Parts: sequence; structure tokens; C-alpha cells
Amino acid sequence: MESRAIKIKSPRNGKMTISIIPGHFATNHSHVNYYIDLTAIKHRSQMAMEAAQMLASSYQHLDVDTIICMDGCEVIGGYLASYLAEDGTCAINSQKDICVITPEFNSNSQLIFRDNIQNMVWNKNVLLMIASATTGKTINRSLECIKYYGGKVMGIAAIFSAISDMNGVPIESLFSLRDIPNYHTYDFKDCPECKAQHKIDAIVNSYGYSKI
Repeated sequence: MESRAIKIKSPRNGKMTISIIPGHFATNHSHVNYYIDLTAIKHRSQMAMEAAQMLASSYQHLDVDTIICMDGCEVIGGYLASYLAEDGTCAINSQKDICVITPEFNSNSQLIFRDNIQNMVWNKNVLLMIASATTGKTINRSLECIKYYGGKVMGIAAIFSAISDMNGVPIESLFSLRDIPNYHTYDFKDCPECKAQHKIDAIVNSYGYSKI
């Protein structure tokens, strides 16, 4: 499967790359025809730093108290907080001590914030950082959690997004469908690969993939 990998460079920054693998993949919510490998951007410090710098340029005029990271995006979130808090004549967050936190899943698979970090969400301006958005269900679940704990979502940042906004909140992404024009997501009942009785190559989620 890895031999089919195709490397794609960001048109805005040649140092930013992702790998895509064509095939038949199942997520929690849908079936997709590409696995998008975001491992390097999420876990390599230099590339995460480049990603954060690119995203920061879109949020310099946005008041941010807390960055909530999903899908293992904490490294990017930390760099993003640092860039947003840099001194600058146009930086509304100059020298602000921006919090970077991640919710957890309880035994019922609900997103929660423990008591000791709830004050970093309550009445705070929140920037949501996610790895990828395809159907938007993960974002919607995160937005519901943030609203429950009293946070105000000011923006959504993503490495890859197949959608432009969620509930009126724009999504700023490093890669989009313009970079992967043949990317498709299907409900499992409508998946053409399943209808053609083609086996699933792997089960994928924000942590990676497991071959079948």
C-alpha cells in the first residue's frame, strides 16, 4: 500500500508536504478513496513549526485565549500559541499566555474537560485545531463540547479540510480539495468500492491506519 503513496507540496510553502495513498479506506463516519498521511506535520517539530506559522497569519487579528487540539495536533497547537503571542503592532494577542489543551473521552466516548482545566474554556475565546475534516462530524462534536463548557469558538484551523466552514465558522486549512481534487468521501451505503465488492485496504483514523 505504501508503494502507492504520492507526495503533495503546499502551494504556499514548499517545505510543507503530505502523502496521500489511493485506495479504499474506512473511517468512523465514512469511506474515502484516499488515506491522507499527516504524520510528519503533526509530529516532526520543524514541519509542525512551519504549519503553525502559516496558520498564525490567518489569526493574527483574532482574540484567542485557548487553543483546543484534536487528533494529536498538540505540537502544532503549541507553536501556534507561541506565534500568536509574539510582539507585533497588529498582534492582538501580544505577550498573552495562551492555553493549549486537549479534551479526553470518557467511558461513554463523550468528550470532556477535567475540572482542573475547565477554567481554560469557560468564557474563553477558543481556536479549535484539528488534523482533518471530511464529513465535519468530528468538528461538530468538538463544537458541542466547547459550547457545553462555556467556550466561544472564534475559528477552526486544520491541516486538511474537505469543507470550508462548520455552523458558520470558517475553516482555515493548509491543504484542501484544491490540492487533492479527486478526493471523495461516501456514506458506507453509497460507497462505489463496496458496491463493486472491492475489499477495504485499511481502517483509518486520526492516529493512522491499520491494514485489513
